[in-house]
Amino acid sequence: MSINKDISIIRELAKKYAESTSSDKHIRMQKRFKDTNDLKIVRPPLIIEEIPWHEMNFEGALDCVCEDRGLRNMELGLRRALFREKYFKCDNYEVPVWNVYKSFSNTGIGFEAKENTIAVDKKNHIISHEYYDVLEDESSLEVYRDPIITPHPENDEKNLAYMREILGDSLPVALKGHGIYHAPWDKITRLRGVEAIMIDIYDRPEYLHKIIGLFTRAMSLEMDQMEKYGLYEPNAMTVHCTPAEFTHGDSYDPSFGVCKDVWFRTMAQSFSSISPDAHYEFDVQYSVPLAKRCAYTYYGCCEPLHDRIDILKNYPNLRKIGVSPWANVEKSAEQIGGNYVLSRKPNPANVAISADPEVIRREITETVELALKYNCPCDITLKDISTVSYKPQNLILWAQIASEVLDKYYGEA
Repeated sequence: MSINKDISIIRELAKKYAESTSSDKHIRMQKRFKDTNDLKIVRPPLIIEEIPWHEMNFEGALDCVCEDRGLRNMELGLRRALFREKYFKCDNYEVPVWNVYKSFSNTGIGFEAKENTIAVDKKNHIISHEYYDVLEDESSLEVYRDPIITPHPENDEKNLAYMREILGDSLPVALKGHGIYHAPWDKITRLRGVEAIMIDIYDRPEYLHKIIGLFTRAMSLEMDQMEKYGLYEPNAMTVHCTPAEFTHGDSYDPSFGVCKDVWFRTMAQSFSSISPDAHYEFDVQYSVPLAKRCAYTYYGCCEPLHDRIDILKNYPNLRKIGVSPWANVEKSAEQIGGNYVLSRKPNPANVAISADPEVIRREITETVELALKYNCPCDITLKDISTVSYKPQNLILWAQIASEVLDKYYGEA
């Protein structure tokens, strides 16, 4: 197959993508995204993300035919987007544009993880990790170095020109920046394992303060440099799998992203088993000064936060709180009220082997009824989906049932 044939395939898929993402449905959807983040009570955005795509080739919808490796990856991305439109009755935050992301390099801070891994399914990037403690004592910290960000605008021009050549007039191309994702304890866990950290909270708290101090310093320096070079994205559609759309002030530059125009995303997943006071001491107090530089803060991921929402209120720009499958939803909703977005994460175990409509309906109904009871703006995102046991129908059914529940309480999308 010639490269011209590959390009024809890409352009045909891109036209279908542009048509679907320019629809009235998507315009209404984006308004709901913004309204939710503006703390209005509207139909919650319903998202499926972190999908095990290697298990999802339903009815041949993901069969790729391009021979060029780069174009084949592009083809797969377009087919996945069209798959969502066809099979998932939920909100897919897509816009009629092909994004090229600003190019930059980062020297890192000198630490490297050492681990053993076990993979049950070699096609799945979700695997088991055993981490060695490479930060066992203070001498280990001597390899730390301040990160250096280097932008590569010359790559941006080449990438933009190439994509415009490939897509022609089938789909516009735009240069986009990046988001802020600050998860220091996820990184520290990969360098040490969880057990060493838990022990040091009691035995060597001063040492943990030195570690988190270095990671906080590194993040602050990265933010300085990313901001200096305009590498952040002020018009991001998502913040870690959830809607990010919000209203900017009149002074922002849509092509040059700075901290005050972006979300700050942070969490401390390994701290779910420590006290709220320790959580504040080793995490929250360090990230608040970083978060203050940004438009909004979104806190939380897989950790249950219902017993420590009060400490999260130390973020002056807190706007969204994660409510994980392990959280007490009612306690969370009661504290969140109308002041923040309740970002609900349903249990991915409900689609891992089979999908029971009543289990799905019960979980989504609980979320909706409690959000309405406590006047909570809400988004619902099924994520962390390690497997559906090669049954794409599980996710298709989940989206159908969850959407039916939202139809009942909020009206059709």
